[in-house]
Amino acid sequence: MDDDVEILDVDDDNSPRQVPLKNQDLSQLSFTVGEFLSLYGWYLLAVTVTVLLVIQHLRKRRTGQSRQDSVPQNLQDASLVTKRQEAMEAARRRMQAELDAKAAAFKEKQRQQEEEKRRQKIEEWESMKQGKSSKGHKLSENTEDASAAAAGLKPKTDKKPLRSN
Repeated sequence: MDDDVEILDVDDDNSPRQVPLKNQDLSQLSFTVGEFLSLYGWYLLAVTVTVLLVIQHLRKRRTGQSRQDSVPQNLQDASLVTKRQEAMEAARRRMQAELDAKAAAFKEKQRQQEEEKRRQKIEEWESMKQGKSSKGHKLSENTEDASAAAAGLKPKTDKKPLRSN
C-alpha cells in the first residue's frame, strides 16, 4: 500500500475547502495594517481632511439657511416686543396716575393742616386781644416749675472741702 495518500474535504462543487486557522496571532494583522498605511497613508490623510472641510462647509450653509428661514420668527418676535412695550407703557401710565392721586391727596392734607394752623393763630390772637393769652399762662407755669427745680438742685455745703486753705 501507498502511504502518500492525501485526503481533502471537497464541497459539492468539487473545490477544496479551506478550514480557518483557530490560533492566529495578531502579528500578521499588524504587519498587514502597517504595510497598508505605508502604501496609502498620505492618500488617507488627504481624503480625511477633505471630508472634514466639506462637512464644515455644509454646516455653515445649513445655519445660513436656517437664519433665512427664521425671518418670519423675527417678525413674530418684533410683534411680541411691541406688545410688551405697549403693556409696559400702560403700566407706567397707571402707576403715574396713582402717584399723581397720592400727591394730590398729600397736597390737600398739607393745605388743611396749614388752614388749621392759621385758624389756631387767629384764635390765639383773638384771645390775646381779650387778655386771655393761654401761652402766657403756660409760660408763667413753666418758669415757676423751672425755678422750683433749680431751688431743689442747689449743692449741699455740709461736705468737707477737698483742699484745706
